[in-house]
Amino acid sequence: MHTPSDPHATALCIEDGQIVWTGDDDASAHFADNADRIIELEDRLVTPTFVDAHVHLAQTGFAAAGIDLTVATSLQDALGMLASHPDAGAPVVFGHGWDDTAWPEQRPFTREEVDRAANGRPAFLSRVDEHSAVVSTAFLDTCPEVAGADGFDASGRVERQAHHVAREGLFRLMTPAAREGAILRALRDAARQGIGMVHELGAPHISPPGDFDIIGDLAAAALREGDALPEVERYWGSLDADDALRFGCSGAAGDLCMDGSIGSRTAAMHAPYADADTTGHLYLSREEVRDHVVCCTRAGLQAGFHAIGDRATSELVAGFAMAAESLGAPALVRARHRVEHLEMVSWPDMRTLGELGVTASVQPVFDELWGGTESLYAQRLGSDRATPMNPYASLNRAGVALAFGSDTPVTSFGPWAAVRAAAHHHTLSERLTVRAAFNAHTRGGWRAARRDEGGVIAVGAPASIAVWDVPGELVVQTPDPRVAAWSTDPRAGVPHLPDLRPDNDLPSCVMTVVAGNIAYEEPGVLR
Repeated sequence: MHTPSDPHATALCIEDGQIVWTGDDDASAHFADNADRIIELEDRLVTPTFVDAHVHLAQTGFAAAGIDLTVATSLQDALGMLASHPDAGAPVVFGHGWDDTAWPEQRPFTREEVDRAANGRPAFLSRVDEHSAVVSTAFLDTCPEVAGADGFDASGRVERQAHHVAREGLFRLMTPAAREGAILRALRDAARQGIGMVHELGAPHISPPGDFDIIGDLAAAALREGDALPEVERYWGSLDADDALRFGCSGAAGDLCMDGSIGSRTAAMHAPYADADTTGHLYLSREEVRDHVVCCTRAGLQAGFHAIGDRATSELVAGFAMAAESLGAPALVRARHRVEHLEMVSWPDMRTLGELGVTASVQPVFDELWGGTESLYAQRLGSDRATPMNPYASLNRAGVALAFGSDTPVTSFGPWAAVRAAAHHHTLSERLTVRAAFNAHTRGGWRAARRDEGGVIAVGAPASIAVWDVPGELVVQTPDPRVAAWSTDPRAGVPHLPDLRPDNDLPSCVMTVVAGNIAYEEPGVLR
């Protein structure tokens, strides 16, 4: 049992959705006579379930059923996948995950190429960062308002406002039944990965608010059938805090965008991109940030923003500081606001965010995929600006609370992969210990939602746990071998975790329990 409160425990008891006891195998016999079910773990690891603090459920489900362009090795390969995709009667062909920086052609599709490959069908092909796409002529015929929006290019490329309008058109083409199926598919996939809670980041340009009703209906239906789904914390990215209150959200937060993404060159920068004559786009001013933070704080809601580029982040932090001047820093600390991504941030701004109690909801796999001196970030910005990105250890030192997520469908559900990515950051000085990264992906997600009761195995905590088959040994891993050597002493009482070195296989989930109810169980494994 991974439980700091009882580090030598090998058994636990669950009753009425809570953990009511932890201890050793011999003492567990006391509970056997009254147990509804006894599970023999057979040397498996039990942990708190993971929390994915940044998801888009419907898009994730649609991406899983559409064309997975993340595996395309070239532009021509991607077009071939589009041409061979069967016409199953869907109103639009949806493709996701293309990345032109990984292709030898080093460019996206053109509309004419998509028209030929899609054989005249409406097609929406989203770039991997979800901040731009290429659409077909038939799609534009269905949604003609896209062509008149800022950010539309005759080549079929849509970004900024045109991308938002195109996505709204995509919403209209997808039936409520299709959205329900996509959301359920995504939640089931999360449970298979040992995830017991997700934070759904809705926004007017991302998903219709009706998705929240679908999520609630699916959860209720699962419980009626003696089943469970991961818990969903709701966020709505709008400057109108009344919308978040009306939709039953934890905050007017999440993908309320300060800027766009680096891959689409829409993240707001102080200096131009290295590979294009643009500094990206800033969508909100510091005054708008101030007013939103003040409004949410007074309403008892979390405020939150999407911020990636260095200019966007400096404007964001300036707005937070102005809000603190208006309300006092303690009011902001109590409100526990949040920022998504936070990929480029200076040390002074980190300190300010830490002092104001802001949580950074970050995605470690971004660094694994696009960090370093030769990948996407370095291509877009140059290695000097790319190297300090995603500064997890620095944020930790500055007192900024961390919560981990995937931003799925940008990257897939995969919490152990995210923990490993944070522990093996491209920049050595920004690596976290495996334990700190694990905590950010478990308890950190609960705290990011202002819920302090979960994310840990302890008596009285919610019984949201995952059971894992672990290849290899359980160890203590830190960037400093002296710390690791001390921590492996049994007297230290430090609970061990899987060996996450990059050449090792990751643990596989065999059971996920959410508040005492089974959300996933691999057939025939546990007895």
